Amino acid sequence: MERDNKFWKGALTGALVTAFAGLLIVGLSAGIFIFASGVIRRREEAKGPGYQLEQSQANQAADGSGEEGDAEKTLNYSRIAGKLQAIQSLVDQYFLYDEDPEKVENTIYLGMMAGLGDIYSTYYSPEELEDLLEETEGEYYGIGALVSQNLYTGVSTITKVYEGTPSEAAGMMAGDRLYKVNGEEVTGVDLDVLVNTKIRGEEGTDVIIEVYRPSIEDYVELTITRGKVEVPTVEYEMMENAVGYVAVSQFDVITVKQFEEAVEDLESQGMEKMVIDLRNNGGGVMQSSVQMLDYLLEDDITTWEDPYGAKENEGHTLLVYTADKNEEGSSDCATDGKELDIPMVVLVNENSASASEIFAGAMQDHGKAVIVGTTTFGKGIVQSIFPLSDGSAIKMTTQNYYTPSGRSLNGTGIDPDVTVEPNEALAERIEVEPEEDNQLQTALEVFEKGADAVREEMESQSETEKETEAFPPRNETEGAQGEE
Repeated sequence: MERDNKFWKGALTGALVTAFAGLLIVGLSAGIFIFASGVIRRREEAKGPGYQLEQSQANQAADGSGEEGDAEKTLNYSRIAGKLQAIQSLVDQYFLYDEDPEKVENTIYLGMMAGLGDIYSTYYSPEELEDLLEETEGEYYGIGALVSQNLYTGVSTITKVYEGTPSEAAGMMAGDRLYKVNGEEVTGVDLDVLVNTKIRGEEGTDVIIEVYRPSIEDYVELTITRGKVEVPTVEYEMMENAVGYVAVSQFDVITVKQFEEAVEDLESQGMEKMVIDLRNNGGGVMQSSVQMLDYLLEDDITTWEDPYGAKENEGHTLLVYTADKNEEGSSDCATDGKELDIPMVVLVNENSASASEIFAGAMQDHGKAVIVGTTTFGKGIVQSIFPLSDGSAIKMTTQNYYTPSGRSLNGTGIDPDVTVEPNEALAERIEVEPEEDNQLQTALEVFEKGADAVREEMESQSETEKETEAFPPRNETEGAQGEE
């Protein structure tokens, strides 16, 4: 217990610079847009790292916004610069250790973004940005595990270990909480940065990861040799009673093709019903989610009105729309002429986020699937990356997104049509047999009995359990006395 307290103390400290959750160990953040003209990595070396700040000061001086009367609305750069200079003077005079100027400067920018009070907004150094912008094609030199991050504590947790990967070989388990990577505490480190700059690396090199394992209430140090990992973003199989099962671990660029191939293969095997498993899917590329919805839904559902009414989208199925602070935005509609007209169930849990919620929300709003599991994470906002002149960048929340019915899921998530808690005894298992998976079994019952019947049965069972807890059975002695 003492070691658990040690872990959470570190976790709460790291929460000051926490990042978003529910992402796979590969890929960029769900719903991130890149704003740039020309090549992202272009640098304006001649202008120097201070160019952006100088431009901001010049703009303020030109419009008068830097005056003291507007202090509550704008930053006073003159005062800030003076205070930083005073602090630096004290550091130079009294600080016991050697100063790393680059680290200090980067931390200043991190602090500015943290001051926005938005857990999704952060700063990327030039090196971090370069790593983050690498093309995600489903192959990488990593460890082969799925990780999500709690927004409020900054703790990153392994939610799945893939078979035949370096993680499995090293003994990593689902439920492990990442504490240190190569000796550096990583609680609160932006998840993209953690994955792309600390866990990934050259093939054949080792990464030492220290985790806290709740099942034994102790720390475990794992030495994992990085290898080439082909990410199985889509796994599928044909089950009994003509039910096709498709698990999507994240929405990557390659996921759309993998998903369509899986559906076509299952159809060739006689699939009549389909379960789409989005549990522990933290998102990925938002447009991949949209394209998969387009593939499944007919094009002419007009239940919900497109708020932006683009002429080319008139009469088409609304899938998702976004809006910024000025109530300006865009929408995505189904237009590919394809559909899959069979009963469907979508499995979700608390780690299903962002692009997963876009997918589940659209299927639920249009009545095309029954949602089974637990309430999703609740990330209904879009982040955009803005490159700066020195090769660094900031990431900020810029838009809300909404399901076709106009629901904003941020902070609330999607409530399933049939709620069923997972069997916690299976949480650390790498592989779980379908008959052991109570949430999957509930999904199969929905096909047989219908969502309403299954929900009523579960509610009735829950009430019976509550009554049993309130009035526990008497022991044999009490029973004998009662009979007398």
